[in-house]
Amino acid sequence: MIRLDNISKQRGQQLLFIEASAALQKGEKIGLVGPNGAGKTTLFRMITGEEPPDEGLVLTDRGISIGFFSQDVGEMEGRSAVAEVMDGAGDVSTVAAELAELETALADPDRADEMEQLIERFGEVQARFDELGGYALEGRAREVLAGLSFSQEMMDGDVGALSGGWKMRVALARILLMRPDVMLLDEPSNHLDLESLIWLEDFLKGYDGALLMTSHDREFMNRIINKIIEIDGGALTSYSGDYEFYENQRAQTEKQQQAQFERQQAMLAKEIKFIERFKARASHAAQVQSRVKKLDKIERVEPPKRRQTVTFEFMPAPRSGEDVVNLKGVHKRYGSKVIYEGLDLLVRRRERCCIMGVNGAGKSTLLKLVTGSTEPDAGTVALGGSVKLGYFAQHAMELLDGDLTVFQQLESSFPRASQGSLRALAGCFGFSGDEVEKKCRVLSGGEKARLVMAEMLFDPPNFLVLDEPTNHLDMATKEMLITALAQFEGTMLFVSHDRHFLAALSNRVLELTPEGIHQYDGGYTEYVARTGHEAPGLRS
Repeated sequence: MIRLDNISKQRGQQLLFIEASAALQKGEKIGLVGPNGAGKTTLFRMITGEEPPDEGLVLTDRGISIGFFSQDVGEMEGRSAVAEVMDGAGDVSTVAAELAELETALADPDRADEMEQLIERFGEVQARFDELGGYALEGRAREVLAGLSFSQEMMDGDVGALSGGWKMRVALARILLMRPDVMLLDEPSNHLDLESLIWLEDFLKGYDGALLMTSHDREFMNRIINKIIEIDGGALTSYSGDYEFYENQRAQTEKQQQAQFERQQAMLAKEIKFIERFKARASHAAQVQSRVKKLDKIERVEPPKRRQTVTFEFMPAPRSGEDVVNLKGVHKRYGSKVIYEGLDLLVRRRERCCIMGVNGAGKSTLLKLVTGSTEPDAGTVALGGSVKLGYFAQHAMELLDGDLTVFQQLESSFPRASQGSLRALAGCFGFSGDEVEKKCRVLSGGEKARLVMAEMLFDPPNFLVLDEPTNHLDMATKEMLITALAQFEGTMLFVSHDRHFLAALSNRVLELTPEGIHQYDGGYTEYVARTGHEAPGLRS
């Protein structure tokens, strides 16, 4: 359906693609992977024709429809979320717009003399609208929006009043409703809660078109795709299978390449040693010349490319008391909406509690109560003895000063710290060399998240409260964070929609329900096994 034929693309000094080729066939569900900045979004833009390759061809089958979801959703306002979603449904939305105009014209007394033509045209357009399934369209649009966790109120309200994350869901719903022949999805799992993520997973599994997508959620990717295309060093390499198969295959290929490289290096060293030893002896001149020629002809094996990875290191934190935080009889409401009524909760040392609950159940509110960011209307929230709290909140990324560099931001947070210790801290969180001179305003979402974590962990806490800590992190950085948190000796209370993160780190589950908190000993994996569902909003 789509073929990339020997494409080359340069951006500034960076060569993104060098004579790279790949194909997307009907029914294939492909995960596009590669390090940040490798050119994944550029590849999408070349397929859609927004950006041409410098060399080579992007070939698409005649007449196929392509739907592209990107993180840049543009302006949305003045219409309901439902109308905005229906507007992306291809031909049917154009016909719907003409139908609406004709209805207005038919009700206009100033156009009475055109009535006959208008009625005739209305009949034609109405028949076409019906033929295209237009009358079922609104129902389908509402179904998709409901799957992405929209309430009826949000569906019918002005889309301009929604936050950026909800507007992204509207943009995603447009593509899903359109059901094009080819879907290009750039990070569709961002900004989704766990229920929406699982609904989208099921939707994409049942989608019969071709799919090319990026995602930093390995569990989501693993369950949908049947092929991987990797961008690395300007080349496109295809692997059949899911993300896990790709990782194993890539590790095996690296291992084989390393072994080949080492074998060749040993052979070369032996030959060079012989040449050095006998080059001055006339009796060995012919042998030496023969070996020099042989060395010149050998095609050198390259060592495998080592991906740069971030390594998080947690300094040991002081030990806290056994009772870390105790909530007694907590009441909390926002306006007429009751969030908690008489909530009791005790978190003990070394527990890693993940908080589950449907949208609006009060997950973030619980974290805010625990950290003192919001006060209870009644009841008490008490931290235990020697508890030192570190809080990663979504809004903390917005509080970074855009005019400061990464290093200046750390200096302003820790004015008494030495330059050496701050540079070491920045290095631990992936800001090495000149990267500490980057202004905060130009940092990507993942870089901002890393900087906020660096600030939080400089003076190590023994109680970590984390609100969606992996939202903007790529897979490699997420793995590093999981590895580091697994070694963390303190207590954790966290909200996350990343199932890999949940399964790897939790040892207790707190499920928020209208009846109160249901508590499960054991981590997320045990919770799924015991309840039969992966998220509280989904009952199997």
